[in-house]
Amino acid sequence: MKLQAADKIIKMSKLFNNIINSKKTISAQFSAIAKMISDNTEADATVCYLVIDDNYIELFASHNFNKNLVNNISIKVGEGIIGGIAKSKRTTEVEDIWKHPNFLFRAEVDEEKFKSFVGIPILRWGRAIGVIGLYKECVFDFNKDDIRTLETLSMEISDWLASDKIREYKNSFMKERGFNTRDSFKGLSLSRGYGYGPAVVHRRRKAITKIFADDKNAELERLQKAHTQMNIDLDEKFNQSKLGIGEHADILDAYRMFAKDKGWYNKIAGHIEGGLTSEAAIERAYEDMWTRLSATQDTYLKERLHDLRDVADRLLGYLCGDKGEISTNNLDSFVVVAQMMGPADLMDYDYHKIKALVLEDGTATMHVAIVAKALGIPVVSKIKSIFKEIKNGEMLAVNGNEGIVYVRPDEKIIQTFDKKIADKIAKTEQLAQLRNLPAKTLDKKRINTYINVGLDFDLDYIESTNCDGVGLYRTEIPFMTAEKMPDVDTQVSYYKKIMDKAGNKKVVFRSLDVGSDKLLPYWTYSGEENPAIGWRSIRITLDRRAILRQQMRAFIRATAGKELNVMFPMIANLTEFREAKETLLIELEKERRKSKNVPKKVNVGLMVEVPSVVFQLDAILPEADFISIGTNDLAQFMFACDRTNNRLAERYDVLSVPFLRILQEIVNMANSAGVFCSVCGEMASNPIEAMVLLGLGYRNLSISGASFAKVKKMIRSVNTEELEDYINILLDYNQRTLRPQLIAYAYDHAIDIF
Repeated sequence: MKLQAADKIIKMSKLFNNIINSKKTISAQFSAIAKMISDNTEADATVCYLVIDDNYIELFASHNFNKNLVNNISIKVGEGIIGGIAKSKRTTEVEDIWKHPNFLFRAEVDEEKFKSFVGIPILRWGRAIGVIGLYKECVFDFNKDDIRTLETLSMEISDWLASDKIREYKNSFMKERGFNTRDSFKGLSLSRGYGYGPAVVHRRRKAITKIFADDKNAELERLQKAHTQMNIDLDEKFNQSKLGIGEHADILDAYRMFAKDKGWYNKIAGHIEGGLTSEAAIERAYEDMWTRLSATQDTYLKERLHDLRDVADRLLGYLCGDKGEISTNNLDSFVVVAQMMGPADLMDYDYHKIKALVLEDGTATMHVAIVAKALGIPVVSKIKSIFKEIKNGEMLAVNGNEGIVYVRPDEKIIQTFDKKIADKIAKTEQLAQLRNLPAKTLDKKRINTYINVGLDFDLDYIESTNCDGVGLYRTEIPFMTAEKMPDVDTQVSYYKKIMDKAGNKKVVFRSLDVGSDKLLPYWTYSGEENPAIGWRSIRITLDRRAILRQQMRAFIRATAGKELNVMFPMIANLTEFREAKETLLIELEKERRKSKNVPKKVNVGLMVEVPSVVFQLDAILPEADFISIGTNDLAQFMFACDRTNNRLAERYDVLSVPFLRILQEIVNMANSAGVFCSVCGEMASNPIEAMVLLGLGYRNLSISGASFAKVKKMIRSVNTEELEDYINILLDYNQRTLRPQLIAYAYDHAIDIF
């Protein structure tokens, strides 16, 4: 009589734990696991491959194969059926391996007598670290319960493979093959700078020792307590951390929203109702999400999977009493080494002591890299196997400019780093002295400098930068962090806070800009193939007009007796602008008729970020009080280029002739119409690109707080009349980008762009 699936999982889990806790050698344990899998499934033979150095997979165990094959069979990741499973990270069932297009025949593997095959990836942190393969001598449809059992058991195998004992075993094998004989490694620079210190190896994953629950209600209560406490601690951690404004702050707040997501929580609770422990339910919920989203090409969704992995691991820690607090009290400074990290992990450390971050894997768009960059922490990634090789306390020196990590650096390297670090500190102190100096160019042009604001702690920049005001207040951030749609009174409290903080300085409110990569947890979204150009921003609020009316009402009440500046994002034509403006004016009239105190003046503008609106500016400008260019989206749409796609990162440049010409046309049209024109996109926060904006005729920039001093320093070192003449000459060129010429010009004329 067949065991039920749950009973089989429990039985195999016990057998597995008996094997790994036995006194057998590791090699014998591998063999015993392969035999145990064969004995408890319908397989005629079993293999277990481990991923080595991310490049190939090695046979570490087998049953009913030639024993001499173990540690003598290597397959490249992506090669053959098994290599394909390691690459795709998906369970694959093959009815007849000899007919499969990816079947890789190797005589020494001794597969001649087998027909059917099923391979299950062993996953950790969303990466394949191994493959379990089951063979059958006849054409055969494998039992689905067996497959599900092995997929669940693979979670335990994954934790075992990540143990120190197995890492050392695997490392000794790798050293025999000649790995890691160097004292320095070349990787990919994600954040510039220099730092050195003893290594702190970051580990979070907790081993799942029990899969099935004894008491469902008790498990649900454990989950609820851990989830609540985790979110309380995250709120406290993030609220105490003044990290400035910009994308990094948005990421941390979106992470906090992700941790509170009810849909994810309910999926975990559903698995507990099905009989799993809280720990196993968390893993199962993550794997379900990973299976659905891992094939996406959308970088935003891929980064959200990394965030979900980190949130899941954080919750696992809380279930076992580990709140993620990492003690480094005995260290004055250190370098964090990780295989993968989430953006909140840096907050678990005293991040003021982190001198560098080294990641085995990671890209410039991954969220922990963006947060680290905002904190001024050098980051180097794409260094294979370094997480496994580096030990706690081992001295590392990280050159974030060139992407080099030195292991046990000599005194000469340390002296060089000390000089580089001292130079950076001196430059930072010099920038701080700019606060009370005017933002005037060498030829006495006054440049209005504003800041972009999204979170509460961003408000401190209004005073610390001595800026002219807030050029962009991202009103969607409070919506994203709330558990339900904020009502009018709640919104009024948000907007009054920034008005009070700004005093008499100008504040520009951007109406709700959600959709695309900014999703609200309490809204239902239908999937879109191209969300960046889909139902988002003003398109949503014009369709759901009640939301727009409520926000306009909140703006009006929050700015009573003061000046109200409202701009609408993602406007594509004159009609949309008129509809949005009319909604504001109707609400203004309603408030007047109710004898409410209203703003003393109302200015209505729009963001120029959709190319179509440029061709209607002559009609729009007479009806607008101001415009602001969102260079991020405008460039993305102009070049038909997804700005989150790493393959396209170097292909298109905002400092190219087509883009600069359209920017020049916009500011010229605005100036001719007497309409205030500013830039609030990323270009305004990059010194070399902001320099070019000045040369094109822009005199109003809205800058991220972290970049404010650098841009101001550039402003005070440039002669705009000379720069305008040079740029007008360059606009006749036809190169892909003008960046090299513009950087050379800055050097030749002593303009501070770094």
